[in-house]
Amino acid sequence: MKPYSGACDQNRDPILAVLKELLAVETIDPQPKILEVGTGTAQHAVYFAKAFPQATWQCSDQQQYHAGIQLWLDEAQLPNLIPPISLNVSKDPWPTEKFDVLYSANVMHIMHWQNVIDLFKQGANCLKPSGLMVCYGPFNFAGQYTSPSNAQFDQSLRMRDPESGIRNFEDLQKLADEAELNFVSNYEMPANNRILVWQK
Repeated sequence: MKPYSGACDQNRDPILAVLKELLAVETIDPQPKILEVGTGTAQHAVYFAKAFPQATWQCSDQQQYHAGIQLWLDEAQLPNLIPPISLNVSKDPWPTEKFDVLYSANVMHIMHWQNVIDLFKQGANCLKPSGLMVCYGPFNFAGQYTSPSNAQFDQSLRMRDPESGIRNFEDLQKLADEAELNFVSNYEMPANNRILVWQK
């Protein structure tokens, strides 16, 4: 049975609107190569690959999620949707190919902090000059939650895994600075989420 996330169906159109804006900028190749880190169920991969037939969408995730991802890809049969590569951001070799966009949704708050460090460091290496790192999810600002529901969500994350949790923007910006990524956009999204965008 294909894996399914209701949240993916709920947030895909607001995310798509932002991606359309970002991919339309002059510095991005009109036929962009996109690396998705943490493909998960692959619902976003299928939906966005359909929306951007001119783009190549490369899935990636840890090996245990590949079978579920492949079920979605087999059903979609999209020529621009590339089967997943195995990518634990701290353990597996990253692609040597360069990408126009690194896209990641609802990943950083599940990762351990060392994984987040490696995501920025290795992810920046995968980007072409002027490439974009596009991250969706809940984030804190100046150490403050943006909503009571995010505070509750963070508590539940840390009860399950003390090394996970909603990340502070300022901490992420330090990693971006070290990776020579410039912060360019902060999009407010539904359900107290954000899209943060950095550019190489």
